[in-house]
Amino acid sequence: MAFMTTLPGGYRATDIPQSRHAELIAVDTWAFPSSVSDDKLLELPMSIGWDRARGVETDDGELVACHGSYPYREFPVPGARTAVSGLTWVGVHPGHRRRGLLNAMISDHFARSLDRGEAVSALFAAEAAIYGRFGYGLASTSLHLKLPRGAQLRDVAGARDLRVRVERLDPDRHGALMQAVHGRIDRPGWVTRTTPGQLASWVADPEVFRDGTESLRIVIVGDDADDATARGYALFRRKNDWKDEGPRGSVLVREAVAPDAATARALWGVLLDLDLMGSVEVGLLALDDPLWHLLVDPRAARPRISDNLWVRLLDVPTALAERRYAAPVDLVLEVTDTRLQANTGRWHLVGGPDDATVTAATREPDLVVDVRELGSAYLGGVSLESLAAAGLVTEVTPGAVRRAAVAFGWPVAPVCSWIW
Repeated sequence: MAFMTTLPGGYRATDIPQSRHAELIAVDTWAFPSSVSDDKLLELPMSIGWDRARGVETDDGELVACHGSYPYREFPVPGARTAVSGLTWVGVHPGHRRRGLLNAMISDHFARSLDRGEAVSALFAAEAAIYGRFGYGLASTSLHLKLPRGAQLRDVAGARDLRVRVERLDPDRHGALMQAVHGRIDRPGWVTRTTPGQLASWVADPEVFRDGTESLRIVIVGDDADDATARGYALFRRKNDWKDEGPRGSVLVREAVAPDAATARALWGVLLDLDLMGSVEVGLLALDDPLWHLLVDPRAARPRISDNLWVRLLDVPTALAERRYAAPVDLVLEVTDTRLQANTGRWHLVGGPDDATVTAATREPDLVVDVRELGSAYLGGVSLESLAAAGLVTEVTPGAVRRAAVAFGWPVAPVCSWIW
C-alpha cells in the first residue's frame, strides 16, 4: 500500500522488520527522551507485532520516523465489539520534523487499517493538540485521584466475605488471571491486552523504570484462594518516604479492575490502608468508577480529569452500524471529512439497542457533523448536544440534536484502564 499523502523528496516508506529493532528504539528515544540506555530498552519485550511496524527512512537508508498499531479485534463499543486499529509508537527524529513525515504516516496508517477491515482507529495522545487535525476526537476522559491513607469508604454488602491476597507480581502465574478478570469488564473503550507481546510489555518490571519504588505487587480479590475464582485485582507499587512527623510513603496504583461493588470495596479497602503509607495515587479510572461513589469525602481525593482515548472513524457507515444505540434513532447525518473523502456525504442511520444500519441518503440532513465530533461521540461518553452547544455540531431539523445525543449516549462511561 502506497502512502496516500506523498512523502517529500529524499524519503521513502518502509516496513520495520525485527532485524531493525535497534533502529526503531533509536528513533523512539529521539522522539521520547529516555534516561535508560538503548541497550537496556532492547532487552524489554516488544509490544507491537513486527507485521504492523512501519516507518520512514531517508534515501540512504537511515530510519527517521516510525509508527505501529495493535490489532484490537474485539474492541468494546456501546453494546457490541468491533475491530479497531490502535495507533502507537508514533515518532519523528527531531532533525526531520516539519517536513510532512507525520502527515504521511497517518495517511499510511489509515489506508492499511482500512485494508485490514478496521473501520475505527484509536490512540492515546502524547500531546493532546496533535491528533484533532487528523480527525481524531476525544472520546473518553479518565479520573485521577490522590487519596489520603485511611480514606473512609462506605460499606458494601458481601465485601467482608471475600478473600483478599497481596502478593509479588509473578507474570507467569498472574498473567492469565489478569487477562481473564480484565476481559470480563463490559465498558466501551475497555480493551484487554490482546497479544503476548502486549501482556509481556505491561508486566515487565525492570529496576531502571521503578524510580525508587518497589517491584510490582498485586492485590487479588476472590471467593477463595484459588486463582480460578479471582473476581478483581490491582497492580501497585509502594515508595517509602520519611518525614519529621513519621512515615509518609505513597502507593502508586497502576491498574485496578473490579467488576462489582463488593469486589471494589474489598480491593480499595486494602489499598487505602497499607502500613507506612501517607497517600494513594490512582489514574485511568472511569468517571463513574465505583471508588468515586464509595468515598465518604470525595474532595479529599483531589480529583483531576485527563484525556483518555481519542477515536477516529475511518469508515463512517461501517463504524456507526457496528455499535448499538441507547434509544431508537432515525436520522440523516451530513458528515464532513477532509482526509477520507469516502466518508463525506449524507448517511441515514437507523438503529437502537439491538442493531443498526447505515445507508447513503439523498434527503436533507437532520444534523451536520465533522468526523472528528463523530469520533468523540462514538463511545457514548461525549454528548452530541454538548458538542452542538460548543458550535461543533449543526442542527438542521429541530430536536434532532437531543434525539441523537440520547441515542449515542451510553449508561456506562467509556475508559481504557491502561496506556498503550
